[in-house]
Amino acid sequence: MAVEQFNATAHLQQGTVVKVQARGFEFTLDEPPELGGTDTAMNPVEALLGTLGACQAIVARSYACKFNVELDAFWVELAGDLDPDGFMNKADVRCGFTDIRYTYHIKSSSPEQNINDFIDFIGTKCPVGDSLIQGVKLSLAGVVCHA
Repeated sequence: MAVEQFNATAHLQQGTVVKVQARGFEFTLDEPPELGGTDTAMNPVEALLGTLGACQAIVARSYACKFNVELDAFWVELAGDLDPDGFMNKADVRCGFTDIRYTYHIKSSSPEQNINDFIDFIGTKCPVGDSLIQGVKLSLAGVVCHA
């Protein structure tokens, strides 16, 4: 199968509010007041955690049958460690997460071995998790100045 390109736009609004659009869908991001925002929405790093959890949940739903796992319920709790001083340019520390932890919650009557094999598999097929673990080439494609 050929590589597909996915696209999104992020349009800065007032303050730190950003409208993100992709395929006709839209969501809003913001920062809490201590990071200069108005706290009208989750911030980008919270969205990244949520996106990772959502990706893992989608993989779980997509592959449960392959492992003969009945999913009565599945959710992911995530936590990430980040020093805001990096973003705020207050210290010479990394701007991004240094550690992300997640916990799967699964309700299923399926055999324990099926569930264990299934859980081991989920992380191997999540594109968001793979991008975080393996890293991704990130490059500025250009700058367009509008008058």
